[in-house]
Amino acid sequence: MSQPLDSRQLRAFSVLARTGSFTRTAQELHLTQSAISHAIKALESDIGCRLLDRVGKTAVLTQAGEQLLVRTERILGEMTSARAELSRLGKWGAGRLRIGASTTACQHVLPGVLREFKESFPHCAISIQPGDTPENIAALRAHQIDLAVNLEPQREDGLEFRPLFTDELQFIVAPIHPWAVRGRVVREEIARQQYILYGKGSYTFRMIESYFREEDIVLQSLLELGDMEAIKELVKLGLGISILAEWIARVEIEIGALVALPLGRRKLKRRWGVVHWRGRRLSLAEETFIGLCETVSERLGSGQG
Repeated sequence: MSQPLDSRQLRAFSVLARTGSFTRTAQELHLTQSAISHAIKALESDIGCRLLDRVGKTAVLTQAGEQLLVRTERILGEMTSARAELSRLGKWGAGRLRIGASTTACQHVLPGVLREFKESFPHCAISIQPGDTPENIAALRAHQIDLAVNLEPQREDGLEFRPLFTDELQFIVAPIHPWAVRGRVVREEIARQQYILYGKGSYTFRMIESYFREEDIVLQSLLELGDMEAIKELVKLGLGISILAEWIARVEIEIGALVALPLGRRKLKRRWGVVHWRGRRLSLAEETFIGLCETVSERLGSGQG
């Protein structure tokens, strides 16, 4: 395989083709005339043909030189564009930020974060990829996203988890449900309820299954949905009960449309946070994004820990 051409030699060739003078080329590139002459000879030797002829004191392109000049200008133009683009990425607020986030985080965490973030980084291109924790981790490992906002994953080599807040899963029922009327959960009735739960492939579903398994309770009747808003609407209609964090239904609970009740004496807690590659130096935009997530999450975790 032939080696790529030397960019410094191409630069000298390009300027010499334009000026026709070794002296003026040396002055423009802040080099000696001998250095320019050596660069052209080395380039001709590398290519294997003459690129320039001397006509008096003027350097004139050969046919091979004319063909190379077309490609050289294209190559140097691409290099100039690449330098300009990379320079813009290093400036304040430029670049891109690719976020993977659970649907719950997209609805309750990111709006406040993104509003503040765009004020500081108005020219940063942001993309949001919704997905549950396993999907986000896979996207992070495939370098499709830069940061993931979701539940704490199981041990993942090479990844770092930056905790944001802790919440507690509870029974969420309609105000007319017997448990809401009594103000307490009847343990013997737990297994017989109609449950409307978030996706079976999610970490939350696995946590709920594990919790009740340890309590020797099997949830027999399950309806699986992938939308939190739809789950809350069905519960409000009395078509079943759910198991959610209180902050996800905070508005409905405050107006009395839903009621939250503890699962039992033993609490079921989750940790939310931001995941990124361990050891990778985060950009200013990424650090700012995480800091804003921490600020917004303070109110979500209040009273949950």
